[in-house]
Amino acid sequence: MALSDDFPPPPPACPVVPAWARGANAPETPLEVGVCAGAALAVLDPIARTTHPLGQLLRRRLALAQAARLARLVGRAEGESQLRDAWVLRRAGDDPGPAGRVLGLWRALGEPSALPDAGWTERVARLFDLEGDVRLEAIVSMALKQGAGEGAAMAAAIAIVAASLRLLPDNILLALWLADAGLAAHLHWPAPVPLLASQIRPAELKDITRSGKSGDAWLIACGQAYARAAAAAVDLYAELVPRAHRLLTVAPQLRGKDAAHHVRLLLSEDALAAAAGPQGSDRSARRLFDRLVAEGVLRELTGRAAFRLYGL
Repeated sequence: MALSDDFPPPPPACPVVPAWARGANAPETPLEVGVCAGAALAVLDPIARTTHPLGQLLRRRLALAQAARLARLVGRAEGESQLRDAWVLRRAGDDPGPAGRVLGLWRALGEPSALPDAGWTERVARLFDLEGDVRLEAIVSMALKQGAGEGAAMAAAIAIVAASLRLLPDNILLALWLADAGLAAHLHWPAPVPLLASQIRPAELKDITRSGKSGDAWLIACGQAYARAAAAAVDLYAELVPRAHRLLTVAPQLRGKDAAHHVRLLLSEDALAAAAGPQGSDRSARRLFDRLVAEGVLRELTGRAAFRLYGL
């Protein structure tokens, strides 16, 4: 069935990451781990470059999962469901709370504005409440040089996170955030993909923070983390592609005035409340979403009778 011009085209497919590139066999040298991580990032590369809305959904799903993991580093217990509620159901201007602010940081990481440019220092400083901190300025200056260099992208990202942890050892979130932003800049991606925070182990972060030194063990740990993270991101995208195809197959049959609007949002956003679009009402949005759930195209993410959230 041909799709209406109101709806996006089907998302591009992607190859799988080979088993040997997934960082599971514990490579023993920086060269070996670099080959594995480079192969996994090469498979992720066309996904990171796609302009299809599903690329944004991928970034936001990764941001949610990583924020739930990182929330524990700042002493919070919220999981993905609680973070999703705090974010989607907040009103304009509401503070989503400490864990919700972590989610905000990682959602911001998946935006083009997270890439280094002339105003990057000020944006990062505002995000992390570090205005006027000369240590941040030194870290950002180093990250800009790494991102513009000619060497390996992953090596640049690893150097950024190590330098950040040396200068601001209490701000692990900043170090992980900058590493992914630097990687994306080096690879000329249109926006970063949240990666490192999902797979780097807390003990490995503590080791470099405590010692202030990075060597082969640190390169291997970060390289394995990037290999695992890139493979996991590709796997998640592969799960989202058939769901997007099912939605786009049903989309031309939808009669609501805001059907195209809602379909585009569902293809790019982690979770949506059934809110009115440009022409319809909250009620018509609920009918549309409930129909898509009944047809097995959409998921209701909360299990609640009220304050429901929907996602691909």
